[in-house]
Amino acid sequence: MRIFDPHIHMTSRTTDDYERMAAAGVRAVVEPAFWLGQPRTSVGSFVDYFDSLIGWEPFRAGQFGVRHHATIALNPKEANDPRCHPVLDRLPRYLDKDGVVAVGEIGYDSMTPAEDAAFAGQLALAVAHDLPALVHTPHRDKARGVERSLAVVAESGIEPGRVLVDHLNEVTVKLVRDTGCWLGFSIYPDTKMSPPRMVEILRAYGTERMLVNSAADWGRSDPLLTRATGEAMLLAGFTDDDVDRVLWRNPVEFYGQSGRLDLTDLDELAPTFAGNSILRGGS
Repeated sequence: MRIFDPHIHMTSRTTDDYERMAAAGVRAVVEPAFWLGQPRTSVGSFVDYFDSLIGWEPFRAGQFGVRHHATIALNPKEANDPRCHPVLDRLPRYLDKDGVVAVGEIGYDSMTPAEDAAFAGQLALAVAHDLPALVHTPHRDKARGVERSLAVVAESGIEPGRVLVDHLNEVTVKLVRDTGCWLGFSIYPDTKMSPPRMVEILRAYGTERMLVNSAADWGRSDPLLTRATGEAMLLAGFTDDDVDRVLWRNPVEFYGQSGRLDLTDLDELAPTFAGNSILRGGS
């Protein structure tokens, strides 16, 4: 089973996670820029963070045979902090970088006017830089948030097929299914979706434009729940090809629209972890 996790926050994970993921069949990941758990107080904090997403983290992933890509954006939660607004002016520098395969996460947290402006502005950047967009849907009042997100996407002029609407569930899948957007589902131990619930959604709606991710972050989450979902699909009667489509080919097709997805020579990647510390370039 080959797995591409299209939404996982590896900054918050340990090297043990990379080792376990590689052993479970995870060959590639996309890490979206997100909130780090406490307010960032300056643009410089974002610059350092973005630099780590396109530099250090791909290097760290490569130590364990995993190919790492990123999406870059001002996340919805911090769009409400005026101290963070100048970040929007820094984004074009990063949206031209190799390994940046979409603008994201963008969308809504509390559905405020500040989030409206950041969302619309970053969709415009996605169009200008010819990149797909990864849309975060809010944890509260999700159905209204999805409806509002789809309205903003429609107003932006971006092609729906270049938009991934993430963190969906049984209620919101119906809102997105016929829009032409891609559909993302986060599998969590307690909240969001579970492997059995995901299997039922796939039974009802099929595998086309469906992406499954772990969205693993600082909270209680599990980077191996993509694998668990694939195993649940097989037990439910889905074929190996169905599993490969959901866990590999769909994310490859979506992010491949960026023209920057690099999955070459994956079979030649081998772990280079040695001793009690990872290899440090030049030292």
